[in-house]
Amino acid sequence: MIAVTRIDGSPILLNEDLIESIEQTPDTVLSLINGHKMMVRDAPEVLVRRVLEFRRLIFGGGSLATASGL
Repeated sequence: MIAVTRIDGSPILLNEDLIESIEQTPDTVLSLINGHKMMVRDAPEVLVRRVLEFRRLIFGGGSLATASGL
């Protein structure tokens, strides 16, 4: 799971496997595999980095605090 920040500023942990696409319109819109969309404050580059760090943690070791963005 990765940390994301909703538009209202509230944090949420999101299962990164649910993300189908990330679009900047200018807000960042996450399209999820279940058809839902979520607008977040985080930049697409930040989200991609968090997903990669989380997957490195799972498959290659690392720090959970780094991957979750906490």
